[in-house]
Amino acid sequence: QVQLVESGGGLVQAGGSLRLSCAASGRTFRNYAMGWFRQAPGKEREFVAAINWSAVNTDYADTVKGRFTISRDNAKNTMYLQMNSLKPEDTAVYYCAAAGSYSGFKTVNGINYWGKGTLVTVSS
Repeated sequence: QVQLVESGGGLVQAGGSLRLSCAASGRTFRNYAMGWFRQAPGKEREFVAAINWSAVNTDYADTVKGRFTISRDNAKNTMYLQMNSLKPEDTAVYYCAAAGSYSGFKTVNGINYWGKGTLVTVSS
């Protein structure tokens, strides 16, 4: 089992920045690809960003590319999502996710473990 706990969400004005963190415990953190999904009210959960175990490979949804940066620190068992130039449409609950395979990360079916989520609200 892997336990994932998100932090760093909150209320921010449009154009502002937030950094989300995901602390992992349990099985070896470095064995897993990690990433973020988000779910806005009334919408399906969608892929945001992913990073492979060594941090060599990253991937982003087109809607956040150039504004969000994913990173991880395997020594601290922690993953981060730096979010800049935030827009009201980024408002959602952001979920940390872990998967055994980086290649299958973009769909919810490819995820092995989920955090409980942290709310990000961007005001206009």
